[in-house]
Amino acid sequence: MASPIPITIITGFLGSGKTTLILSLLPQLLAQSPSYKLALLKNEFGDLAVDSQLASSSSISGVRELLNGCICCNLVGQLSVALQELSTTQNPDRIIIETSGSAFPATLAMEVNRLARETGGAYALDGVVTVIDVENWKGYEDTSYTAKIQARYMDLVVFNKWEGVGEQVFDVCLDRLGDLEEAIAWVKSDKGKVDVNLVFGIDGGLAKSLGESKEDTNGDEHGHEHEKSHQSEVEVLSVTLKGPPGSTVDTTKLEKLLNAAPKDEVYRIKTVLTASSPIKPSDELVGTDTNDMTTNGQRYILNWAFSRWTCTPMRDTATEHESSSNAALRMTMILARYESTKWKRRLENGDYLGLEGGIQGTLTIQNIV
Repeated sequence: MASPIPITIITGFLGSGKTTLILSLLPQLLAQSPSYKLALLKNEFGDLAVDSQLASSSSISGVRELLNGCICCNLVGQLSVALQELSTTQNPDRIIIETSGSAFPATLAMEVNRLARETGGAYALDGVVTVIDVENWKGYEDTSYTAKIQARYMDLVVFNKWEGVGEQVFDVCLDRLGDLEEAIAWVKSDKGKVDVNLVFGIDGGLAKSLGESKEDTNGDEHGHEHEKSHQSEVEVLSVTLKGPPGSTVDTTKLEKLLNAAPKDEVYRIKTVLTASSPIKPSDELVGTDTNDMTTNGQRYILNWAFSRWTCTPMRDTATEHESSSNAALRMTMILARYESTKWKRRLENGDYLGLEGGIQGTLTIQNIV
């Protein structure tokens, strides 16, 4: 019988740095074994596959994205199919499940454990890793129900974005972790990077035990309460800007949006766009290393979180996801509660989005969550 495929769940609130962590692990794995195959199952609110395309441009062997919902609630039924597809087509050495920022990891861990039993050991849950944004933790830990309870169901905590804050701020964050009932291992990242040997091979006792007790398996009532709670924590705008063939986005306008969006109102901006030149990354954040990328010259992936952003060229060998093809710009904005109406109006007035050269485009904005 073949060895089970280890599965690592990586979770954390919106913009905490989950994707950055994952992208830093692959080069370390390949350095240890050039033939290593890492597959990614990515889940995010919205209808735009951005992070999976960024992962594909970084040589992750297989990527599958579940869109417009939460993998621990309304998309949980798709988990089995997605894992089977990755297993069959990629034969990976490991699968990472990266959850949406509001997902509840305990429910997902229980589902992975159930699938492991039902498949006769095709999978093995290695552990749950939670990424915490130290700089912005205070901004959302008091307002997000999910940000609080996420921390109770994990095997390793990665403290990210701690370099720019004082030691006192980190100590407060560490004290809050200490308030939890479980003793949990933790590590500081190095600008989003962590030693791969710390992240994989956890063999977490907490994660593996979920789903074994009657209390765990009879959690439907809690699950419904969770869905009602965290699904309402954010609002999501889906933005499409189309123009004549060859149209490019006015990056001057777009940069105004990136600089103007306050992080207490806007959590994430994820964009695939066509531009005549890349948008310069924010000074505070080190961008993805693109030295080894062969760019097609005009298609870029923009990731904005808490007033910092990177702009990465898509590989010319990458196949663009249907969610963003045939548009000069496709954007998902993940907002705080009650902010979507205001930001929809701001985008529609033309100050932040447009085509280069004053070309008239068609802008469509929908509130999808």
